[in-house]
Amino acid sequence: LQGYASEMDNPNLVHLIPSALQNKKEILFGNLPEIYEFHNRQIFLKEIENCIENPELLARCFLKRKEDLQIYEKYCQNKPRSEALWRQCGDSIFFQECQRKLDHKLSLDAYLLKPVQRITKYQLLLKEMLKCSKNSEGTAELEEALATMLDIIKSVNDSMHQIAITGYEGDVGELGKLLMQGSFNVWTDHKKGHNKVKDLARFKPMQRHLFLYTKMLLFCKKREENTDGHEKTASYSFKNSLKMSTVGITENVKGDNKKFEIWYNGREEVYIIQASSVELKNTWISEIRKVLT
Repeated sequence: LQGYASEMDNPNLVHLIPSALQNKKEILFGNLPEIYEFHNRQIFLKEIENCIENPELLARCFLKRKEDLQIYEKYCQNKPRSEALWRQCGDSIFFQECQRKLDHKLSLDAYLLKPVQRITKYQLLLKEMLKCSKNSEGTAELEEALATMLDIIKSVNDSMHQIAITGYEGDVGELGKLLMQGSFNVWTDHKKGHNKVKDLARFKPMQRHLFLYTKMLLFCKKREENTDGHEKTASYSFKNSLKMSTVGITENVKGDNKKFEIWYNGREEVYIIQASSVELKNTWISEIRKVLT
């Protein structure tokens, strides 16, 4: 923040800033100032240090700071936009000059990855502690703290997929909380006048990426695009949606315990969905059930 973000306002360096970066500081750095501010107040650090003598109290620090740690979600949501901008102008003289002044071996993008790495490390720490605290005091709280951190990581992961949805006309923000997302084999069966569709439906499944919100279920098609010599970035092109207030669910489909059905409008449209495992199917069914009830 001091060596790069502040330097973007340095009048001596302004002429070195590439035009693609003009007024884009918020995109490149996301809410890094907010994360910095949280840790810089050192409240969290002090709380953790107070547990050195009583490690069983550590879990409470995480439970207490659950809301604060959600600032990482916002950071991770913005990360793909930040990376795209970095690919565009990361090799500019401006960044080289900042890096030289700081005498850093690594370039800025390595540091912009740190918050993402940080939020995934907390749960590893809690898992290790759980291994050492079987049925002792504080074990239940440790389990709860671990579940909390895993929940934040799941939200981060889900939202990073969500921002890659393309072609959806409405505002994804209005669909309620994103509960689950994942890839499935899907067969469709339409009752009305689409006899051809029905015959085809017997055979080849479609690959669909499903996003389950409290108000809507979105079906998307995953596309992987190569970005100029970099790793593949996935995008999800919107295909169709079902309002959760009008769907029904059949938990078991004859002949395959990994399949379930979602149907619409009194079985006018039926979607047969095949998960990659029985556990995954059951997780989805229980989430859908919660929404329906």
